[in-house]
Amino acid sequence: MDERLLARLDRWVERREYPNRSEAVRDLVREGLVEEEWETGDRETVATISLVYDHHARLLPGRLMAAQHRSYAEIVSALHVHMDADHCLEVLVVRGPARRLRALADRLIATRGVKHGRLTLATTGRDLG
Repeated sequence: MDERLLARLDRWVERREYPNRSEAVRDLVREGLVEEEWETGDRETVATISLVYDHHARLLPGRLMAAQHRSYAEIVSALHVHMDADHCLEVLVVRGPARRLRALADRLIATRGVKHGRLTLATTGRDLG
């Protein structure tokens, strides 16, 4: 491995407080494998969808709720947090085929008035050792 790249890796390992380089590389490989699992689109998987929005935005809370009800089979749990007097954070735990979860996240994040959204991929790790 190039010395400069190795030095950057070592700084990253230290910042993340890994006990050693090997543990860090293991997690990086697992992350890549989770990404690959999601790219196939057909496997049953889990994720979280995070949404930040202004709850005063006209009709937005109702639109988000309606979209969630249309996808009730994928939504395992929802958490609603009042961030301040105007803004809310919703975190949805979702389960299903990766392709459907991505589509759901895209629809919710693209809803007019959502200020920030993110799909976070997860896996049981069953196949990752």
